[in-house]
Amino acid sequence: MSDRDIDRATGPTNGTRAVDRAADLVATVVRADEPMTFAALQDASGLAKSTTSRMLTALERSGLLERDRAGSYVAGRLFWLYAARHDPWEELARLAMPILEAVGDKTGETVNLGVARGERVVHVAQVDARYLLGTRDWTQLEVPAHTSSLGKVLYAYDVLPMPTGKLEQLTESTVATSRELLSQLGVVRRQGFATTVNELEVGLTGIAAPVRISRVESIAALGISGPTTRLGDGRLGDGQETFGRYLVEQAERLTALLARPTSKVRTSKEGAA
Repeated sequence: MSDRDIDRATGPTNGTRAVDRAADLVATVVRADEPMTFAALQDASGLAKSTTSRMLTALERSGLLERDRAGSYVAGRLFWLYAARHDPWEELARLAMPILEAVGDKTGETVNLGVARGERVVHVAQVDARYLLGTRDWTQLEVPAHTSSLGKVLYAYDVLPMPTGKLEQLTESTVATSRELLSQLGVVRRQGFATTVNELEVGLTGIAAPVRISRVESIAALGISGPTTRLGDGRLGDGQETFGRYLVEQAERLTALLARPTSKVRTSKEGAA
């Protein structure tokens, strides 16, 4: 029985079935790590060749999908138009907030979600610390990315372009050169999280982990910041190592959330350190 015969047999659900299939095709293309060929889309959808062709043609006409120079399918102009007209990180911030709140409840510290814009880190979501000491609105501040655990994560996973030469030193502990920073980033990638201790300001520690949209692509950093005396006192177990592992777990939760078909991400308030 062909797809068309099946559709006739379903009667009133015909239109809904077609919408569902078209939506699945769009979602498959948007979630893919690279442009998808016609054959790959047909295989992923399980649809007949003629049905796949008709639906892809209609999705191209609507601007939901388009083809690159090689003829493979990518997200269409409507996605880019929407991103250009709206804050592209609002949806990410909305989806991330429950996880940020859970991290805040667990640690008591300021929690931030940071993304890259150009060569700087922008904080798109924040949950304030339970403590008066350490509470700060990082969304209103701009700090050198190399002094921030969020920034080091974004450097380590190629979201931020690497700086060159001598770096601005805010304290005696601040990483001084791009060569030294590069060495630190190797450690970040091996352990899965970044730390800054007294690098932005004396007495302030930050810890952050990467948020991904695919197995190989990171888009944001989830982190906490607060007084070094608190973040190093082992309230979650063994100090910064345990905080770091905990943040990796929570960042992976957010990564999994973003991978769900209902997520539509195209990114705060403390945690710059």
